[in-house]
Amino acid sequence: MAPDLPFKLNNPSLFHTEALINGNWVPSASKQTFEVQDPGTSNTWATAPDCTPADTDSAVQAAYAAFTTFRTVSPRTRAQCLLKWDSLIRANRDDLATIVTYETGKPLAESQAELDYALGFTWWFAGEAERIQGSVQVPAAPGRRVFTVKQPIGVAVALVPWNFPIAMILRKAGAALAAGCTMIVKPSPETPFSVLALGHLAMEAGFAPGVFSVLPTSLDGTPALSESLCRHPLVKKVTFTGSTRVGKLVAKICADGLKKCTLELGGNCPFLVFADADLEQAATALLALKWRHAGQACITANRVYVQKEVYGAFTEILAEKTRALVVGHGAEKTTTMGPVTTERSLDKAAAQVKDARELGGKVVMGGHSLYGQDKYPGFFFEPTIITGAKSSMLIAREETFAPVMALFQFDTEEECVKEANDTSMGLASYFFTKNVDRTWRLLENLEAGMIGMNTGNSSAAETPFGGIKESGYGKESGKDVAVNEYLITKTGTLTLSGHY
Repeated sequence: MAPDLPFKLNNPSLFHTEALINGNWVPSASKQTFEVQDPGTSNTWATAPDCTPADTDSAVQAAYAAFTTFRTVSPRTRAQCLLKWDSLIRANRDDLATIVTYETGKPLAESQAELDYALGFTWWFAGEAERIQGSVQVPAAPGRRVFTVKQPIGVAVALVPWNFPIAMILRKAGAALAAGCTMIVKPSPETPFSVLALGHLAMEAGFAPGVFSVLPTSLDGTPALSESLCRHPLVKKVTFTGSTRVGKLVAKICADGLKKCTLELGGNCPFLVFADADLEQAATALLALKWRHAGQACITANRVYVQKEVYGAFTEILAEKTRALVVGHGAEKTTTMGPVTTERSLDKAAAQVKDARELGGKVVMGGHSLYGQDKYPGFFFEPTIITGAKSSMLIAREETFAPVMALFQFDTEEECVKEANDTSMGLASYFFTKNVDRTWRLLENLEAGMIGMNTGNSSAAETPFGGIKESGYGKESGKDVAVNEYLITKTGTLTLSGHY
C-alpha cells in the first residue's frame, strides 16, 4: 500500500502495487515499475509493476493448475463465489470509484455509475452459472441417443482498455468464472490499481489462488506481454477490447494456436435524428452518451446525423445544454466533465478539429485544448460542437475518443442510412424517430451489432454486447451467449442394445 496517495480510502487494504499471481502479491520478474498519472493534474501518483513475458509462464501455469480443480467445482459454488465477490465490490463501491477517478479522470459520479453498471454483470453471471445446460437427442439412426455437454474451455486471458476498467473486467470475468474458466487479466497501463483491487476482493470472495490473476505492464511493455500471453500453449481463450488495428493483430496471433477469441473493437457509431423525433429526448440522450467520460467510450456517438428541417433547432438545444457542463478534476464535486485520460488523446482531438475547420466545418463552441492553462493542469479539452460536417473529414472516418461532436445534415432516410453504414465498423447505431414503420426499417437496415431505438445507451448485463464488420465478433453479456464464449460443446453418441 502506498502511504502518500492523493486520496483516502475507507478500506486501505484494497490498494496494491504488485502483480497478483497464484494468490500472491509479487513484483514483476524484472523488478521494474512504471508510473501512473492522474489525468486531472498530469502528476504521477503511484507506480505499478512492469510485468514482461518473463512473468507469463508462472501466471499461466498457476491459472492452469487452478483450472484443473475449478472446472470441477459445482455451478452452485461458483455462483456463490460470484455473489460474494459482488457483495464485496458493493461494500467497497466508493473506494473503487475513487481509484477509477484518479486513474481515468472521469468525474466521481461517473465512476460510481460505472460501478453500479458493472455490478450488473457479477449479479447476472452468478445466475448464469447454474443455467449452463447440455442436451439429449434421438437421432435418425435406430437405437441411438446423442448427448451434448458443455465444459469450460480452459485458461482465459483478458486484454482490457482504460476507459471502463471495472466494467470491462466484470463483464469478461463474470462470464469466464461462471463457465468454470480461470482468467488472467492484463489491465491497461493507465488503470492497473482498480483491477488489482478487484483481484484483492476476488480472493476475499473465496476464489482459489490462480483463478483470477492480474499482470500490469507499461505502455511500452504491453505488446510483448500481450503476445506472450496469447501464444502460451495453455491459454485457450483470449478476450480483447480495444482498437480495430490491435484487434486484428490479436486475432492473427491467436490464429497460430487456433485459440478462441472474443473481440470488441472500434466504434465510429452514428446517431440519427429525424424531423419527427422528440428533440429534447434525443438531445438529452445524445449528450449523456457523448459527454460521458469526455467522449471516451467505444459506443459513444461519433457521427451525429440530423434531418435538415430540425438541424438548426437541434444544434441550439445541444449548445445550450453543453454550456452547462462544468469541466474540472474528477474528484471535484461540481465537475460534470473531466479530462481525457491520456495526453495523446488531446493531439488527436486537436487534429480532427483543425481538419474540420479546413474543410468548411464551423466550430460552434469549444475546439481548444485547455491543458496547461490556469485551473487545468491535466489533459482537458473543451467540449466541442462542429456544424457543417462532411464525410471527407477525419472526424467522419476516425473514432474520436474525445469531447468533440460533429453534426451532419441529411434530407432523406435512404441517404442517412447509406451515410451511417459507410464505415468499416459496426458496433452500435442510434436513431430517434416517432415513425413506427421507419423504426422497423432502421432496426433491420443499420449495419451494427447493437441498435438504440429512441435510446442513447442500451448496454446492460441482460443484453448481448458486441459488433459486426470490423467492430469484432463474439458477444459479451446477455443470456447464454456470453458464457458460451468460454465453453466447448462435447458430443456423446450411445448405441442401445436389446429390443425396446
